[in-house]
Amino acid sequence: MRVGRFTGFEVSLREPGIAWIQFNTPERLNGLTHAIKRDLIETITQAQMDNAVRVLVFTGSGRAFCAGDDISGQGKAIPGEPLMPPIPPGHDSDIGTYEGLRHLSQTLNLAIRNCDKIAIAALNGVAIQTGMTMALACDFRVAAKSAKLGSATLRFGLLPDEGGQYLCVQLMGVAKSMDFFINKRIVDAEQALELGLVHEVVDDADLESRAMAMATDIANGPQVAQRLLKRSVYNAADMIFEQSLDEIAAKTAISDHHEDAREGALAFKEKRPAHFNRWLEGDA
Repeated sequence: MRVGRFTGFEVSLREPGIAWIQFNTPERLNGLTHAIKRDLIETITQAQMDNAVRVLVFTGSGRAFCAGDDISGQGKAIPGEPLMPPIPPGHDSDIGTYEGLRHLSQTLNLAIRNCDKIAIAALNGVAIQTGMTMALACDFRVAAKSAKLGSATLRFGLLPDEGGQYLCVQLMGVAKSMDFFINKRIVDAEQALELGLVHEVVDDADLESRAMAMATDIANGPQVAQRLLKRSVYNAADMIFEQSLDEIAAKTAISDHHEDAREGALAFKEKRPAHFNRWLEGDA
């Protein structure tokens, strides 16, 4: 995948196969534009198809992870190389808003969820609306103590239009999600942990090292089985039990016969740590 400084974010590849994606417009609270979202989708697609990438980490700079869409009103171009050519952003009419959401804004969260590789959100600061929804689309969320999460769209008479209502219902249930959205709550990291919106909270100074430790552990795990399991867990949320049994059986037919499974069994027999992913080492 391409690494470097792009419009609104920068990408580096860290060992062992961690795509570190960091929003880099702290003066705008890392607010996103349609062009940035389109470039992020391209970056995620590149990460999905590159064997050198095993895990994705999203984080911010300054006091925000991402405070939503860029409404800073600065009127200045965001520095960095664009990955994709510009297209109309939509939102110029009722059907334009429908199309802009479906094909630009919502597609970013779909790209994260549909990427078979595990995605981690390292929440360094405020994550509001677009930023919160993007974090919830990731598979794991680690929050610094200073982080805050919320939608609060009703403060502007607007809706959580990028899928936040669905993701919150999955994580918190209907009653807590209704309270969260209708009462326009913005919660701190510890409250987010209690609600189930994040997996763990760490000191601000420890966020990067904890995210790297988590990403490294996942990157060293059996990639084929992990990717199949990620897909199966999300599929199970929308299936009846019998369907989920059939779905996991089909995926197990792949993982059981993969060399990682043979290595796992041999390592257990020999009482040593497993050395997974030899099939990837020629591409790393």
